[in-house]
Amino acid sequence: MVHAYILIQTEVGKAAQVATTIAQISGVTRAEDVTGPYDVIVRAEAETVDELGRLVVARVQSVDGITRTLTCPVVNI
Repeated sequence: MVHAYILIQTEVGKAAQVATTIAQISGVTRAEDVTGPYDVIVRAEAETVDELGRLVVARVQSVDGITRTLTCPVVNI
């Protein structure tokens, strides 16, 4: 299982709506609106890195109000 954090910047005033919408996507385990340089932080999981990429590109990035994403896969060192 591959886990990742997805850091999201949104249009002004859209963070709560984006977090609520993304929280309902299969593979997303948590989505919270936060303060700072990013507006929403998402925890996601997938069986493979390729599947994670498809989740981000096809499902998360298509949510209305998102301007930029940064995906940070979790590594076990």
